[in-house]
Amino acid sequence: MATLHIKPVQALDAPELALYLTLRRLDEHERAGVLVAANAKVIKRLLASRFTVVSALLTPAWLEKLEPQLRARPEVELPVYVAEQKVLETITGYTLHQGALAVAKIAPQADFETLLENVSHPLLLAAVEGIASAENLGAVVRTCAAFGVHFLIVGETCGSPFQRRAVSGSMGTIFEQPVVRVDNLAEKLSALRARGVRCLAAHPRPGAKKLAAVDLRGDCCLVFGAEGPGLTAPVLAACDDMVEIPMPSHMNSLNVAVATGVFLYEATRQRG
Repeated sequence: MATLHIKPVQALDAPELALYLTLRRLDEHERAGVLVAANAKVIKRLLASRFTVVSALLTPAWLEKLEPQLRARPEVELPVYVAEQKVLETITGYTLHQGALAVAKIAPQADFETLLENVSHPLLLAAVEGIASAENLGAVVRTCAAFGVHFLIVGETCGSPFQRRAVSGSMGTIFEQPVVRVDNLAEKLSALRARGVRCLAAHPRPGAKKLAAVDLRGDCCLVFGAEGPGLTAPVLAACDDMVEIPMPSHMNSLNVAVATGVFLYEATRQRG
């Protein structure tokens, strides 16, 4: 049970509130090893997770709603700053709709080999390359969690899945979905193939196989790129096949999170 140190605040200029005032300074949060949960649903998932909560900044109404979960946390002491909505709205660069924020430490993530050694078979993995949009990356995380992906591989050209917008886009499933960031996605895909994992590129190009015709029941990793540029040549070369979603000829791509959902639905459908 956590002891809550509830501190009313009239302004957000105290040093201990600095992380709440830098919601657009992604590098500062990453260097500090923290993430910011910026809506109540995400905070509820955070409070139910293994991530260490540093503090919360809430309106009185949200303190009343979240106090039981806050007190149930394992931290010995937990600062909770309480301010009126109009005070929270002085945070620049961010429109606060719900009156609830929290800072947490990014939990240590398992490495690639450890994750591989501790998963059941048949494997269902996903990998992403070149996803610059934090919202899209967060939505991919949420989709992977929904379809039971063993872990998501985030390539070196993607943003961090722990950015505020990615955390919000995931609706807090980033606290549950195993994710590994890698320095060389093509190399890791080659390592998977060496272990007998079939790597399939979601890449609508001439010669690509139709999704429904591909057997996804065995160990496989589904690989997705950003809408538009798609996957790079090295990553395509590291995959076994290109696979596409059948669409009318005037369409040639879907949002990456939507495409991820279609592919993962087909994989889980085939697996029963």
